[in-house]
Amino acid sequence: MRHQLLPLGFGLLIALSWLSQTDMATAEIGTIAQRLTPSAISGQIQQLPGWTTDGQRLSRTYEFTNFVEAIAFVNRLVEPAEAAGHHPDIAIAYNKVTVSLTTHDAGGLTQGDFDLARTISQLSEPMGASHSGY
Repeated sequence: MRHQLLPLGFGLLIALSWLSQTDMATAEIGTIAQRLTPSAISGQIQQLPGWTTDGQRLSRTYEFTNFVEAIAFVNRLVEPAEAAGHHPDIAIAYNKVTVSLTTHDAGGLTQGDFDLARTISQLSEPMGASHSGY
């Protein structure tokens, strides 16, 4: 069944309400990410060594031997982040890179945050990054 969106305003509110009451994940307005429950977050963070969460975002600090390696790591994040359409917050302090993930549209953590965290973890392995308590 195909639904037509009404002009912006009240019609969009109806469409969003309809989407939130159905199992549909996508429509003409795009993908709606589903926020994870605290128990789902707790279960998934166990599978991501070195990552921490406050329930709203995932974070991990990587430590490299120097600034050049830290920047090379950040550059490696660009392609997978673009492919996922999900962009981490990144802080660089000389040889330390802190990566933070959250889904602003969902108001917290989604499966996409955990998927990108796994990808980032895999990218850091060949570079010899260590987890930092920074």
